[in-house]
This record gives sequence, structure tokens and C-alpha cells, in this order.
Amino acid sequence: MRRGKKLCLVCHCILNGNSKVGGSCKYEGANVEVVKALMDRGYGIIQLPCPENTIYGIRRWGHVKEQFDNNFYRKVSRDLLNPIVDEIQDYINDGYTLEHIVGVFGSPSCGVYHTCSSALWYGELSKNENLSDTLKTVNCVDGSGVFIEELINIIEERNIDTKFVEVRESNILPQW
Repeated sequence: MRRGKKLCLVCHCILNGNSKVGGSCKYEGANVEVVKALMDRGYGIIQLPCPENTIYGIRRWGHVKEQFDNNFYRKVSRDLLNPIVDEIQDYINDGYTLEHIVGVFGSPSCGVYHTCSSALWYGELSKNENLSDTLKTVNCVDGSGVFIEELINIIEERNIDTKFVEVRESNILPQW
């Protein structure tokens, strides 16, 4: 049987845009351009779970990294990631390679090189008398999201060699 033995891990919303925070997805279901690019390169595609959807469900508000940067969110992230990395480790032990991990630009969870940040994004929205000023503090900054940080830690702990790339909604295909 013919196998390419090349794998790619993708963040959940790349294969299921329905999991994204309402109003933030520019495609109907799967990100066809990214999936097609991966398929054209012969990658087996493994989908990561969505930590935000797991914890908060589909009817959640957008968050920033600072809200997820806590012990509970990091523990849940590791609990979600460990079985996936165990599976990847089995593939690697059988001669496969993990070519890429594809994250999402600006995500407070799944950003690889850019994440959403604000030191002031917290509290009761309906009681915030300066909400428009608070909204102006939300920015995309250099850095990884919390879920990806935990994935990087696990990958490093297990000495797994791979490359990370990031997908932008405005520029769908990452630089391979």
C-alpha cells in the first residue's frame, strides 16, 4: 500500500470554521484553500481539538490571550493535546514525519506568531462605561496563543522536530 508518511496537524477551525467565534470566519465550512494545499503536498491531515469550544461552547464571546493565560486553561490544553501528540509519536516511531503544525493568525489560543491581546479586556461588558475605549486596547501582537504555547512545550519535551506555520483569514495560504 502506498503511503507518503507525511503528516500535518491543523487547528480545529481550519477543518471546521463553524467552531470559530461568531462573526470571525470568512469561509463556510472547511478552509478549502488550506486543505487543498495540504492534500496537493501529500500530507495526512490530523485535526487538533478546539480548546475554546471545549471550555466555552459555540455561543462564546471573543477572548484575548490574557484571559486564557491561567493554570486551568493550560491544564485543559495539555489534557486535550497529550492524546494527539501520543498518536503523532506512534506515527514518528513508525517512520512518519510531522511536517507542519498549522495555527491561526491572531488567535488567543491557536496563534503561532501572532495573538490577540489586551490587558483591559475583562469584567462585565454591560457595566463597562468605557467599553469603546476598552475595545481599542484589543490588538494583535507578536507571540503565540496559549494552546499553541502548550503544544510547543509538549513537542519540545518529546523532542519532536516540526515546523509551525500560521494561516491568516486575509491571506489564506501560509508560507510553506
